[in-house]
Amino acid sequence: MQPISLNDLRESFLAFFEGKGHLRMPSFSLIPHNDKSLLLTNSGMAPLKPYFTGAERPPSRRVVTCQKCIRTPDIDNVGKTARHGTYFEMLGNFSFADYFKKESIAWGWEYMTSVLEIPPELLYVSVYLDDDEAYDIWKNDVGVPEHKIVRLGKADNFWEHGLGPCGPCSEIYYDRGAAYGCEREDCAPGCDCDRYIEVWNHVFTQFDRKDDGSYETLTNKNIDTGMGLERLACVVQGVGSIFEVDTIKALLDAVCAKAGVAYNADYKTDVSVRLITDHVRSSAMMAADGVVPSNEGRGYVLRRLLRRAELHGRLLGIKGIFLSDLSSLVVELSGGAYPELAEKSGYIKKIFANEEERFGQTLDQGLAIFQEMLSGLRQAGGAAGGDLNTGGLISGAAAFKLHDTYGFPLDLTREMAAGEGFGVDEAGFAVLMGEQRAKARAALKLKDASAWGQNELEGVDKLPPTIFTGYTERETDSVIINIYGADGSPLDSAGEGDAVTLVLERTPFYAESGGQSGDTGGVTTAAGWVTVFGCNKTGNGVYLHSGEVGGGGVARGERAKAAVDGARRADTEKNHTATHLLQAALKRVLGDHVNQSGSMVGPERLRFDFNHFEQVNREKLDEVETAVNNYIFAGMPVTTREMGLDEARAAGAQALFGEKYGDAVRVVDAGDVSKELCGGTHVENTLNIGLFTLLSESGVAAGVRRIEALTGAAAFRHLRQAERTLVEAAAIIKSGPGELPHRLNGMLKEIREREREIDNLKDRIISGLVDEALDGAVTIKTETRGGTSGGAGADGIRLIVRRLDQLDADGLGKMADSLRERDHRIVAVIASGRNGRADFIAAAGKDAILAGADAGKIVKAVASAAGGGGGGRRDVARAGGKEPSLLAAALSIVPEIVKKQIGGGH
Repeated sequence: MQPISLNDLRESFLAFFEGKGHLRMPSFSLIPHNDKSLLLTNSGMAPLKPYFTGAERPPSRRVVTCQKCIRTPDIDNVGKTARHGTYFEMLGNFSFADYFKKESIAWGWEYMTSVLEIPPELLYVSVYLDDDEAYDIWKNDVGVPEHKIVRLGKADNFWEHGLGPCGPCSEIYYDRGAAYGCEREDCAPGCDCDRYIEVWNHVFTQFDRKDDGSYETLTNKNIDTGMGLERLACVVQGVGSIFEVDTIKALLDAVCAKAGVAYNADYKTDVSVRLITDHVRSSAMMAADGVVPSNEGRGYVLRRLLRRAELHGRLLGIKGIFLSDLSSLVVELSGGAYPELAEKSGYIKKIFANEEERFGQTLDQGLAIFQEMLSGLRQAGGAAGGDLNTGGLISGAAAFKLHDTYGFPLDLTREMAAGEGFGVDEAGFAVLMGEQRAKARAALKLKDASAWGQNELEGVDKLPPTIFTGYTERETDSVIINIYGADGSPLDSAGEGDAVTLVLERTPFYAESGGQSGDTGGVTTAAGWVTVFGCNKTGNGVYLHSGEVGGGGVARGERAKAAVDGARRADTEKNHTATHLLQAALKRVLGDHVNQSGSMVGPERLRFDFNHFEQVNREKLDEVETAVNNYIFAGMPVTTREMGLDEARAAGAQALFGEKYGDAVRVVDAGDVSKELCGGTHVENTLNIGLFTLLSESGVAAGVRRIEALTGAAAFRHLRQAERTLVEAAAIIKSGPGELPHRLNGMLKEIREREREIDNLKDRIISGLVDEALDGAVTIKTETRGGTSGGAGADGIRLIVRRLDQLDADGLGKMADSLRERDHRIVAVIASGRNGRADFIAAAGKDAILAGADAGKIVKAVASAAGGGGGGRRDVARAGGKEPSLLAAALSIVPEIVKKQIGGGH
């Protein structure tokens, strides 16, 4: 058996089965496609489920893949052992009603013994207890001796998950030798010891489990095999764990180099090294597939992995950002097999660096707090305390503080505490988390409360869906199905001035959804009309037109003409189509990772939220703006088609992640630039948009940016106003608009020079005032309390009390600092009465402090006498008063305050 690298091993498997007529398919994304049962792809067969169930037709009846997988149930053990990991690659060959057991078993043996040249004597196999067919194939066709074929029960060798397709399994084991065994005479595959490693599982899907527990033989039988690439690499490379496999070992060595530690020298160190190695691999793969760190879902999994890795880096003594550097090595080691890694290498580094920087800002402080908690535990010996619970537990309140203030997930706190021999009061933590969620839900409910809503309209859920005509019509003849009053009760009729909600049989009004605002307009009958202020719809498709009866009256059952505000709709359509073009431009300029995370489209402006890890600079924003306008000026037709969801996805239509779509969807194409699933209304040609201008770019959440923009006439008005402002500003300084930046820079430079001159003059004035104050200082003798050379002692302290209205607060501070530096015996109180308030500052030199002076207490008492307050340190303190007229009286009490502090007299 010749050693073979992990990358070559992957290729050899895929090439072998290509030679057996299999279609090689690339790894599917770690983000499951149209599968809500999974957060992340966790097995080789998971992306192929639609082929096994018959929901989709496979591209070939024989398929081979190497699938990227993430599993986190055992995350707490990652690093603690040499076999646990969150990321792995699963090799698999699959048959969809083509070949079955005979071929699967024979090819499995051929690959292991002929291609990889593993000695047959080191291989064992298992079959399901009752699967005589598989047993006979192994024994008679392949030639495996009977003593090396083990029959195992359902727990080990039968694959089923509830009802539906299922079947027996057959596994190939590798014998590591007696040194890894348990020395029992009956030790064999299936034993709990480490001697026999399960390498390759062949699942024979041949039954359909029914409700009554019976098994019916399937007409079309399938093959589903799975073999962990890293585990196979351990076998062929002759190493003891996945962390010794060549590519993983290279990453582990890089971690050790970063930390300046040796592997296999200390258990705690090894735990951190292994955890970082695994989590960097997992995180890089997730980021390459478009997962962005967040506080929920798969984004939380990525954030959790990165933060665990960052924390263990700190425990190893690594300072600063380091995971982003390690991600480059992951790209180097695996980019050949997974091109998306190489394509998004820079993006992955930025994702890592951004998350490290955000977490690093609080990590050191959180670790310090945690160490204080541990110190308290040790000193208390587990006794109850503020951060402790009886029994050596970190309290739920303390764990919650680490989570809420410092961003430590509970599992990090649990892991760190366990490493020190302590636990966490998780029940107490859960109570506090529950309270926080309850408050958030209450706040959201309050935020979303509205004066009217579909749930308040009596019987609205029993009405038939409204027929929407707004894609092709702005006016529609209709019938009033129902009228609701302001209190939600149904009405037979309504008169002038009544607030109403109308339900129509047919309507051209677009109901607010998908980020597009609802239409406004009017509904007219023979007897009156209703001004419509907005339109929403219920979950079952009943359109609700909210408005006010403007004249005459309206009645249930009347024929009516519904007409939307055409100009407002046209402006909204310009903005909506522009958001599609904007997303296309952002992908082009920033990268394919950009995806919409929210939008607001109205007649006035558009708002577009998207996934991105950092602020978009001015240069990139200019590129985006230019690209959108070029799309507009290209005069591309905007077309819509209805088709099946699968057909739309196959055509490359962009879907909004997390949005629910029916079997039939509406696809909006803007030329060959944009193709999106969208139920909104749009212009017929990009030229109709006219113009696009960006207003702002900002951050709204971690990893989410927001762009606001204008189109059409609004964009023109904005640019014209900006031009007028520019011309007016230029005229004020007697300059042309083109010269304005140069002139302004010159003026700013001149202003800064003038400010420096003013500051110099202020300093000279303050220096003179300091000299004058020192000359007029009054000595207050005190009892000898010691002091530095030239200190207070028997000579006492020197008191200065001054009112200097010409100084602002900054000037008072400079003067106080200068006085303390010039004479260590000084106690000074300086005040200024300006702009209707009094400002005080008190200062005490270090010898004056030794004599008992306290600037904080002095200034507090003085400010109180002027109707204010304040305080500070013993050496310097500030305060303010509300009554400048009381300033003189307030200063007059300073000598008595100081005398009491130092216990002296004149």
